[in-house]
Amino acid sequence: MAERVSVLLFDLGGVLIDFSGHEELQALLPTRLEVDALTAAWHACPHSLAYGAGALATDEFIPRFRRDWGIELDDEAFLDAWQSWVRGWLPGARELLDELRPRYRLAALSNSNAAHWERLAELGVLDAFELALGSQQLGVRKPDAEAFALTVVRLGVPADEVLFFDDSRANVDAAQALGLRAAQADGPEAIRRHLVAAGLL
Repeated sequence: MAERVSVLLFDLGGVLIDFSGHEELQALLPTRLEVDALTAAWHACPHSLAYGAGALATDEFIPRFRRDWGIELDDEAFLDAWQSWVRGWLPGARELLDELRPRYRLAALSNSNAAHWERLAELGVLDAFELALGSQQLGVRKPDAEAFALTVVRLGVPADEVLFFDDSRANVDAAQALGLRAAQADGPEAIRRHLVAAGLL
């Protein structure tokens, strides 16, 4: 297996990056939601989905999202809050990538949006990868098969040379269905354990 994997492809939030969106959004709501209900509403929010697919500009998205959720901050304050939810690298993430870079091509594929992508760029996260793609650039979000197909084309390698890590089972399953190797991982240590077990590290 080790000889055939040439690219390690990573989701960002929850895998390499500390993203606090759900808990921070909860603090802004007029009425507290249970965690499962909040997560479900977030993933079903039409304006969030459109923004993440690049179909809305930031200045179109913010007032609509605030109305969706009853958030009383003004647009500028909410944008500041929204971007602050991208906190930076998870412990050990940068060190792991530095260790892997001499052996593999490193790439990222993340469900993101323009404001969060800007924050990732400011933090230097995107510079850690040969190729970093956000859903807002591709026009489609994981687990849509097109997100993986477009990424493989951009990488210019057979799908089975790519090993993808994501914290979402649905995204892992979708990648595998398209022929990528994929594993569920919720942080750098989980990635490391998988690589060691697979004889890749």
